[in-house]
Amino acid sequence: MTHTHPGGTIKDACLDELGLNVTDGAKVLGVTRNTLSRIVNGHSGISADMAIRLEKAGWSNADMWLRLQAAYDLAQARLHEDEIHVERYELA
Repeated sequence: MTHTHPGGTIKDACLDELGLNVTDGAKVLGVTRNTLSRIVNGHSGISADMAIRLEKAGWSNADMWLRLQAAYDLAQARLHEDEIHVERYELA
């Protein structure tokens, strides 16, 4: 399953759906334009603080945003999991 960055969901389902640009969306959320732009463009993740802001704006709930971000982060890590070398720990 391919996981897309949740910033794209913010752009499509929140900003575009409501006719808002990034500047207007940032004002609604009480963040800088740069902060929202970095998320929407996939350069930054959705923090717990941002998830709460999205929820308070009426754009779904914080848990959903954090689950989307966690799923994306795990999918990205899985792309390189063969580079992670850890041996299973067994109790003696």
